[in-house]
Amino acid sequence: MIKYLGSKRVLVPVLGTMAAAAGARTAVDLFSGTTRVAQEFKRRGIHTTAADRATYTGVLAGCYIATDARTVDREQLAGILTDLQATTPARGYVTEIFCERARYFQPKNGMRIDAIRQRIEDEHAGTELYPVLLTSLMEAADRVDSTTGIQMAFLKDWAPRSARDLELRMPVLLDGPGASVTGDVMETVDALPAVDLCYVDPPYNQHRYFANYHVWETLVRWDAPEHYGVACKRVDVREDETRSVFNSRRTMPAALADVLSRLRAGTVILSYNDESWITAEDMEGMLRDAGHEEVAVFAFDSKRYVGAQIGIHSPAGKKVGKVSHLRNTEYVFVAGGAATVRQVSAAVDEMTAGQRRRPAPRGAAALGTLSPGP
Repeated sequence: MIKYLGSKRVLVPVLGTMAAAAGARTAVDLFSGTTRVAQEFKRRGIHTTAADRATYTGVLAGCYIATDARTVDREQLAGILTDLQATTPARGYVTEIFCERARYFQPKNGMRIDAIRQRIEDEHAGTELYPVLLTSLMEAADRVDSTTGIQMAFLKDWAPRSARDLELRMPVLLDGPGASVTGDVMETVDALPAVDLCYVDPPYNQHRYFANYHVWETLVRWDAPEHYGVACKRVDVREDETRSVFNSRRTMPAALADVLSRLRAGTVILSYNDESWITAEDMEGMLRDAGHEEVAVFAFDSKRYVGAQIGIHSPAGKKVGKVSHLRNTEYVFVAGGAATVRQVSAAVDEMTAGQRRRPAPRGAAALGTLSPGP
């Protein structure tokens, strides 16, 4: 999996436990990102639809969720990856823009990315293996990048991992069917299937994933866009159509309430944190207004993302200001029928028995808490 802001890596086991306790056979992961949560649902035998806006998230969903591992000839896939790995490096857009003008990758790997990406486009576009091969390349590039995990900037000095040679690996595909939907949630939510469970992990603030991961967007689209700034971001990052109502304090609350009211799901699991624009109490109210009989909330102690831990630096690399805090609280809401919410709560209580507890938000129906660890 690629490094990703807001990744639910630590929460995945408890989210899977919740889905199983809810008795879900079908699910939607509404803001799927890297598909970590969707993969957990699929791994548990739940038919899952992964939905998100960016092109690169659609590729990840196409690989891990929509692809049924039972239909893939692994020997053939391994042969293709070996052949692609042996591609002669060639200087192209990635080398020029992301290695020489910016410094996301060392040039030796930029040239490998350029050459392999072009071959994938020429030889595999439109095939069932296309998202799998693109995912392999994206993950290989992520393992040799020189960032803190977001692409709004790159490190002043090369990260040690960037000196490694780019290596394609076979993605760990999962058995079973699934689906992928790419588009703005405000437009796609009505087209999503009616499901037993929907997991909702909306953006928390003004920082946009399209801008944070513009390198992956360009790598997947392969459109050699015009760029701007030291970070060489795509020019369409500036355009209104790439902005989301979820990245504005003014528009986000109403947009989320609208989406929650339109979901066709018996149970909704929603994650949010204490650095967000909506309080836990207001979030509980939104879920009740959407028609759910009962709402429970769990508080999870969490380490802040690495960029927040490093702090803010000037263009010259000098640290400015200081980090206010290193940890935050991740809230997970479970909304649905009373019996189902009680089943989920009991499962979480059993799972977290004996673990360190945190106080739940005042006024919310707090039935359990968990510290996933450092």
